[in-house]
Amino acid sequence: MKFRVDNLMDFKEGVVIPIYKPYDWTSFDVVRKVKNLILTKFRNHPTEKTKKLKVGHAGTLDPLAQGLIILCTGNATKRIQEIQDAPKEYVATIELGKTTPSFDLETLYDQEFPIEHITEKFVKETLLSFVGEQEQIPPVYSAKNIYVKRAYEFARKGLDIEMKPSIITISEIELTKFNLPNIEVRIICSKGTYIRTLAHDIGKALNCGGHLVGLIRTRIGSYSLDSSVTIHEFEKILATL
Repeated sequence: MKFRVDNLMDFKEGVVIPIYKPYDWTSFDVVRKVKNLILTKFRNHPTEKTKKLKVGHAGTLDPLAQGLIILCTGNATKRIQEIQDAPKEYVATIELGKTTPSFDLETLYDQEFPIEHITEKFVKETLLSFVGEQEQIPPVYSAKNIYVKRAYEFARKGLDIEMKPSIITISEIELTKFNLPNIEVRIICSKGTYIRTLAHDIGKALNCGGHLVGLIRTRIGSYSLDSSVTIHEFEKILATL
């Protein structure tokens, strides 16, 4: 069921909003836009007035990714940690045969490798080896906190930093499209999983290198992409209140 709200004051009481994050938007861009839309509605409402409203998101999504992001308002912000801890589902497009320093399209190609040995069967067999609990090293081009700064701040200056591994779990991973040099993979994983790193590691395991060229988050816990609304749809919902 698509998101809906019946009363403007529900936002102060607490609402969980599944939003479709557009490509090239940061998670903070979405929070700021939605918060401003709600506060503007409050200011223009004939009876309901408020100047302050708590709005937060339950887990970031990279600017180059799109799909589901969960926003919480009012008292529902107490649920942020619970939602963040839930398993996530993604659909990732990986280009094989090329690598980038950021493991995605943020940076240019740095190496190229042959892919003539890649078969659909080989990819499926290799993906199975990623199922289960494992250590994963976050990418240096990430928002991971390192010495009170974001890792990408060091990486963009060309500084070497040591990224410590995290324990993650891949519950499910399957090949959904095989169209070399690209493959499409559906993944269900624990919080803290970097799909960019997974794309890089899959390319490494296939002996051809790889990087992420497309990513859609389709589920967070019980919230699915089908229940989400775009920013434009959210504006139309507000207009009815």
